[in-house]
This record gives sequence, C-alpha cells and structure tokens, in this order.
Amino acid sequence: MTIDVGYISAAVITLLVTVDPLGLVPIFVGLTRNVPAASRQRAAKVAPLIAGLILIGALFGGHWLLGVLSISLPAFRIAGGLLLFWIAVEMVFGKRMEEQARTAESAVEEQPQDIAAFPLAIPLIAGPGAITAVILLAGRAEMNPLALFISCVAIAVVMLACFASFSAAQRIGALLVDRI
Repeated sequence: MTIDVGYISAAVITLLVTVDPLGLVPIFVGLTRNVPAASRQRAAKVAPLIAGLILIGALFGGHWLLGVLSISLPAFRIAGGLLLFWIAVEMVFGKRMEEQARTAESAVEEQPQDIAAFPLAIPLIAGPGAITAVILLAGRAEMNPLALFISCVAIAVVMLACFASFSAAQRIGALLVDRI
C-alpha cells in the first residue's frame, strides 16, 4: 500500500466526523456545570488521553479480536459501514446528540466521581463508531508501519481537537447561550 494524501485525509476526516469534538462541547458543559474548574480541566485532559489509548489499542488489536471472534474483515467492513451510515443519519436528524446527552446524564447520576473515563472517554469519544472506524483504517493499512503510524497521528490529532474543544467548552457554551 502506498501512502497518499487520500489515506491521510480519510483517516483524519473519518475520525473527526465520527468523534465530533465540537458536538461533544454541549455534553461536556452539561456534565461539568457543577464541577470545580480544576476538575473540569482534569477531565478535559484525561478523557481524550483515555479515549486515544483505547482507539490505538483498537488500531493494533482490532484485527486480532476479529480473528478470535471469527469475523472476517469484509463482513466487518459491511457492518462498520452500516454503523457509520447510521451515525451519519442520526447526526443529520439530531438524534445522536439527544441520545449522547441522555446516556451522559444517566451515567453521571449513577457514578458522579470521575466523568473523564465514563461517560466522556467511553462511550462518547471512543464509542462504537470511532472504534469501528479505527479498525477499518487498520484493515486498510494492511499492517504497513507507515500507514499505522499515520493512523496513530490521526487519532492524536482528533484527541487534541477534543482536548481543545473541552478546554474552550465554557467559552463556547457562553457564546452559544448569548446567541440564543
């Protein structure tokens, strides 16, 4: 496999659209509205770190896991494509944000101690769609070290976007409230 701009852009864009760092800002603001600023900053740092580690683990271990479960890569591509299509449909109709907000609120009510790991890192950032996208990227990389490195860089870029979005979440939230 030769590495071209198409692979690089596909990796970054697929993960950006699937994770949707800006779309997670209202959920982050809602989850951290009663949290001290230091804890909010900690969650903004730790959640993308945990999610990034999970996605890198899926990048390198996803193919092995599919083999253990006797799922072929073409079958997973079809199922993954359907999952990503479903996520896109939910985004178009606004259902995804409602469902994520509901999941996040119920998780915080049950376990309010550390929102960075759950629900922020899992399932909001490193959810089924992002994990599927990463496994599909790994399949497309065909164990090419350069392609896998580029995939890791794409994951890092998206996690940095999540960190930047969460760090600026209060200001973005204030801007949104002022516009409404």
